[in-house]
Amino acid sequence: MRLFQNANYLFIEKRRTAYLLSAITLLIGIGAMIFNAVSSGSWLNYGVDFTGGSIIQVRFNEPTTAAQLRAALGGSEAPPITRFGEENEFVIRTALGDRDVDEVAEEVSRQLEDAFGAGAFEIRNRETVGPKIGAELQQKAAFAILFSFLLTLIYLAIRFELRFGIAAVIATMHDILITLGFLSLFRIEIALPTVAAILTIVGYSLNDTIVVFDRIRENLNAKGGRKEDPITLVDRSINETLPRTILTSGTTLAVLVALLFFGPIVIRDFTVVLILGIVIGTYSSIFVASPALIEIQKRFGDGHSRRERRRKKRAAAAV
Repeated sequence: MRLFQNANYLFIEKRRTAYLLSAITLLIGIGAMIFNAVSSGSWLNYGVDFTGGSIIQVRFNEPTTAAQLRAALGGSEAPPITRFGEENEFVIRTALGDRDVDEVAEEVSRQLEDAFGAGAFEIRNRETVGPKIGAELQQKAAFAILFSFLLTLIYLAIRFELRFGIAAVIATMHDILITLGFLSLFRIEIALPTVAAILTIVGYSLNDTIVVFDRIRENLNAKGGRKEDPITLVDRSINETLPRTILTSGTTLAVLVALLFFGPIVIRDFTVVLILGIVIGTYSSIFVASPALIEIQKRFGDGHSRRERRRKKRAAAAV
């Protein structure tokens, strides 16, 4: 059974409401980033992977919870602790300051011995992530996102038309900015899995947008498509792809929600960011990318029409 088989929603007519909603959400996110930059010196809550520090892997002999570790390492002042590998195995990420990783590991070991007793645990691994490596990771993450924008623009300009590529990049930038605003607002730690989630969001958002754009192109190239009102044609294209959009997003969200509640805590932030990204990506493919395509055509015209006019002028000149 095909869901929304006879859907006939007027999405483009609601674009101003969508613009307002997006603008408010973006302003809240940007406000959170500015507040964080003023109060803590950083737009986002970068983790040890980016700022530099130590990563200490600890394994307990008896069942232990992350809450017990946090209480032993300072309560609310404790460094980030995540479960890793086996049930009683954890990773502690902490800043180094002027110390080396061995000094930090000794301090952690001393605190854990005071709380759990000597011999109750084993420090299995200790690593150092330098701030230089962290800065390089930030640059490479930003480069990966910008490079994906460039490739998207080139691909859609060749596969469709340039205006399709510009609209898709606008929608993807919208998704990333809202995601970063959410991370800043709720002070979610930016680690390598978080960057992986953001890149996944870029791919998902682009895929959903391209599905809609492909149907718009098919309808444009159909008989009489170029003469049809653009808003009517885009609305019809969105409605025709709506079953696929709802089913794809719904099944993906079902898996992610299951991971959120039943998956390991170590991937919780990754899962939350993905859930947010799927919702935003689905929203933007309908209410941002498609209206952006209409606005670009209004201001700069239809590239196909311009090519047709030039072709007719050349044909007339040849005669």
